[in-house]
Amino acid sequence: MKIVQLADETRYARMSTDELRSTFLLDDLFKPGIVQLAYVDLDRTVIGSAVPLAKPLPLPCPSLLRATSFNERRELGIFNIGGKGTVHVDGETHSLGNCDALYLGRGHYSVSFSSVEPNDPAELYLLSYPAHASHPNSLIRSLDVPSLTIGDSATANHRSIYKLIHRDGAPSCQLVLGFTKVHTGSVWNTMPPHTHMRRSEIYLYFDLPSDQRVVHLMGPPSQTRHLIVASKQVVISPLWSIHAGVGTASYSFCWGMGGENQDYSDMDPVRIADLI
Repeated sequence: MKIVQLADETRYARMSTDELRSTFLLDDLFKPGIVQLAYVDLDRTVIGSAVPLAKPLPLPCPSLLRATSFNERRELGIFNIGGKGTVHVDGETHSLGNCDALYLGRGHYSVSFSSVEPNDPAELYLLSYPAHASHPNSLIRSLDVPSLTIGDSATANHRSIYKLIHRDGAPSCQLVLGFTKVHTGSVWNTMPPHTHMRRSEIYLYFDLPSDQRVVHLMGPPSQTRHLIVASKQVVISPLWSIHAGVGTASYSFCWGMGGENQDYSDMDPVRIADLI
């Protein structure tokens, strides 16, 4: 399991482009036939991916966790951005279509992943945080989740938000997860931007054409920088950083959070005119 140690605001200000990318961006996930995991020291987040082909892929329990199973002291969100897949949990089978999610609460589980069609494999995004209590496992169908449409085509930020794992939906300890679809003709996400010191946030960009990119803005409002991000790449956003982006084409992104609270509206807004 890869270990990622984030920088603070002081080190961030002196970083080169390569250093920014190696610290705040995971650009090598979703490799066919394997499970990949990264441990981030911020909120003890585990970020990963699983792309099963002909054979099921078991969820490993890396020695770094010092546990007998991955979920022994953790909760896990699984979000599918690929073809139809299946998650096997202690003999129970959960089928995930595109943009469906599965929440696994704290407990001792044997977990494995498989694809219905190996030629159109599931691409399972994994996001995990420590859990202080056990909540029921829950399958969330995106088609059953009402969307919240915000923004405006006049400001190129017309988008629909789908909350999958959250305080008023599938319950969890600290994990909050959902996704946003940017409407055709719009390109901005999370604008006006914000920070939230009570929780960190992880962005997975997807459904972006391979020859297009998202310019992801990060950093304190008074000292912003950017990352050029391709589809299926992940940006790690620390507490002090804004997180917003503009794409060269329409796209979607999965947002996941963990930290002190689960209030989706808990954020410190930043005026666009105050960005530097």
